Amino acid sequence: MVGGRDAATFRRLYDKVKHLTDCIFYTDDWDAFAKVLPKERHVIGKSGTVAIERDNSNTRHHLGRMTRRTKIVSKKEQMVYGSMKRWLDFTTPDLFHHYQAKLLSIFR
Repeated sequence: MVGGRDAATFRRLYDKVKHLTDCIFYTDDWDAFAKVLPKERHVIGKSGTVAIERDNSNTRHHLGRMTRRTKIVSKKEQMVYGSMKRWLDFTTPDLFHHYQAKLLSIFR
């Protein structure tokens, strides 16, 4: 979504998800949220956003290597794909446990 930090920009985003009727929106106290979101489904505070922000932070951290200009970053499509796949494998519990079991099996 591209635009300013105003109610009009947020309204364009909300218009794309307003069909989701059985969900609650957890936000900070930004004025545009209160203007656009339905009051009965809008909760202001940190309690519902902590896990989401942690996940966003981890994602930015792990994918940050794609933007750095150092020797350790490959721009080759195969390496970028491999990096994304490894990140997904390590951050998805079912996939991680599969690879973990394979690795630990060599020690049994």
